Amino acid sequence: MKNARDIELINSGKRVVAITILSILIGLVIGVTDTIFGRTLIFLSEVRSMHPFYLIPFLALAGLAIVFLYQKYGGKSSKGMTLIFDVGHGVENHIPKRLIPLVILTTWMTHLFGGSAGREGVAVQLGATVSHWFGKKFSIPNTSKIFLVTGMAAGFAGLFQTPLAAILFAMEVLVVGTMQLTALYSAMIASFVASWTSHALGLEKFVQPISVHLVLSPTLLIKLVFLGVLFGLCGNVFAYALSWSKKKAAITFPNPYKRIVVMGIFLSIVFLLLDKGRYSGLGTNLIAASFAGQPVYVYDWLFKLLLTVLTLAAGFQGGEVTPLFAIGTSLGVLLAGLFGLPVGLVAALGYAAVFGSATSTFLGPILIGCEVFGFTNFPYFFIVCVVAFSLHRQHSIYGAQKIRY
Repeated sequence: MKNARDIELINSGKRVVAITILSILIGLVIGVTDTIFGRTLIFLSEVRSMHPFYLIPFLALAGLAIVFLYQKYGGKSSKGMTLIFDVGHGVENHIPKRLIPLVILTTWMTHLFGGSAGREGVAVQLGATVSHWFGKKFSIPNTSKIFLVTGMAAGFAGLFQTPLAAILFAMEVLVVGTMQLTALYSAMIASFVASWTSHALGLEKFVQPISVHLVLSPTLLIKLVFLGVLFGLCGNVFAYALSWSKKKAAITFPNPYKRIVVMGIFLSIVFLLLDKGRYSGLGTNLIAASFAGQPVYVYDWLFKLLLTVLTLAAGFQGGEVTPLFAIGTSLGVLLAGLFGLPVGLVAALGYAAVFGSATSTFLGPILIGCEVFGFTNFPYFFIVCVVAFSLHRQHSIYGAQKIRY
């Protein structure tokens, strides 16, 4: 006859097996969904780049359709990332499945017609929605937050194919200063499966090996600290400007239809005047230029920052992370000459550190820097991201994020 300890061990083993199987399924589903979303987004971005004068002028009309869809069918889904955070904090307990087609379709529309936005927010939202549904469908006790974090990690990993960064980002982003370690095992499995799945289905990963051999001298340490301060300030400015602009736009134009039309018309004009859509879309053109030795202007980072803020404040859909990568890399190109450091290295440091500062995360940005640019650069990413993260954690692109010191 089994004693209580044996029964507990058996139940614990069954729980681990169930979580393992569900994590694999979650990773597969999210990997497929990320691939469909990501490959279509790349295609639409290429179409817009080839025909800017035929598409960017209609950004305001696309905005009207976006507002209509959310007003008519959105419900709780209209809260976007805030809903994901609310579920993670126990404020809400349900994520509508309609969030997935809504956020995917409206993000595609934003990018096709020239809005400056990202894609990570979509991946994290759809990942969280899928995993939350699995968690409720196969009710395993005390796993609601585990599966939410697992889905967030898998969504990020499937889109960017940086599973280590995705795991740590999802575990630390809900509450600054706290790691959701209970989700570590399932998040690891789902993230790697999602990353492998999207890669196998043809979604490309951005990789840019940076090979530098610098002695970590006192002089270099001081330079890296100052770079961390500047990148940290940039991320903070972006987060603060986004929050302020959303509030100001809502006060100036209480009617969301009027808001998105007026701001959409203004953005269309500006996008076309500024080099025919150079600052539209994800910003991957600026990232590519930064590492290919192509022209990167001293104002590129600022224009990308301001236009992304205005696009999202108007009510267009998408994430913020890829534009943050673009802002960081183009700012890094500018700062490299001032600090006498290799352009590729400083651009890579900006890629990671501005993202970390704007999201109030630390470990995820370090790992994404290593996974994209090479683990030999770990000491540089560590120092710069530590400083950028430490500056002012109250400002984050995620308004529902909590802070625990």
